[in-house]
Amino acid sequence: MNGADVKFTTRRDALVRLLGAGASLPLLRGLGAIAAATAVPHSRALGQVPAHGTHLVLLGTQGGPNLTSMRGECASAIVIDGEAYLVDCGYGTMMALVEAGLTVRDVANIFVTHLHDDHIADLAALLSHQWTDGRIEATQVTGPWGTAATVDAAVAFTRANADIRLVDEARSVRPEEIISGRDIEARPTPTEIFADGRVRVSAVENTHFPEYAKERMPYRSVSYRFDTADRSIVVSGDTTYSENLIELARGVDVFVCETIEVDTLKRSFDARVAAGAYADNAEGIWAHIVGTHASTVDVGRMAAAADVGTVVLTHLLPGSLLPVEDSLYLEGIRQSFDGDVIVGRDGLVI
Repeated sequence: MNGADVKFTTRRDALVRLLGAGASLPLLRGLGAIAAATAVPHSRALGQVPAHGTHLVLLGTQGGPNLTSMRGECASAIVIDGEAYLVDCGYGTMMALVEAGLTVRDVANIFVTHLHDDHIADLAALLSHQWTDGRIEATQVTGPWGTAATVDAAVAFTRANADIRLVDEARSVRPEEIISGRDIEARPTPTEIFADGRVRVSAVENTHFPEYAKERMPYRSVSYRFDTADRSIVVSGDTTYSENLIELARGVDVFVCETIEVDTLKRSFDARVAAGAYADNAEGIWAHIVGTHASTVDVGRMAAAADVGTVVLTHLLPGSLLPVEDSLYLEGIRQSFDGDVIVGRDGLVI
């Protein structure tokens, strides 16, 4: 099936139709997500993650940091024979895991692409809730430089909660005994950074942080590849066009990539500035947005160069900030790539 020929249904369209038909409000959120999934190739509705095989679950697909009622911030899960490996943890991730039928307490491995708030906003809350819910096995958070310190700060965030519960609930395991952060080196060539009986995970530095910025800070941004017995999946994280990422993604079955539709986003950005947003330095923030994210043309060029199977678009800008037809994202990609393309929706299982 050619991705350009797919008829997509937006969650907003589904909700509008349901409201017009008199549907009750408690049903809208779940039904809207299911409606969004029905026409997408290789996908299932919300909460239908098969027990066997390797599956991608889109938990949050809004480019950010932007809070909308239609999309959560960036997060995905690679679910392998029922075991979820989380990639990024933007705001809304915990609820999205619940809606997908995945148990927050059971997530043992979290991979962070970089430390912007729209990729880690739910991290401290997720780790805290895991412990409060009775997790006693180890949880490890892996990411580029600064990840371990961020996890230490998350544990400090939950210290009062833990101190109280250790006393009045007679608990015996402290959060810091089971929660750990691990920094990995951001390398220019794909390097294996994790392996267990289900998956091998490789990482490479991408181009989200410009060279001039890297000269002034130790923080870095990485992309991940998951290789399992039946599937391979690459998650780009935030990046511009990247030769390193192309090497990581060569021949991959599923290429999950962020994208930005610049002209449409500029209208949204200007409206937000007029309403008082980005008061610190609107010009600098806009320069960051357009200079450090992959355009739809960039995504198509990388997908074609890497000879990937299917492209899945996430971290969408403008995403739900403005009503945008999915065909608009496809126009730039189709200049170089003619394979399957799925425009991501929260809750899709692929």
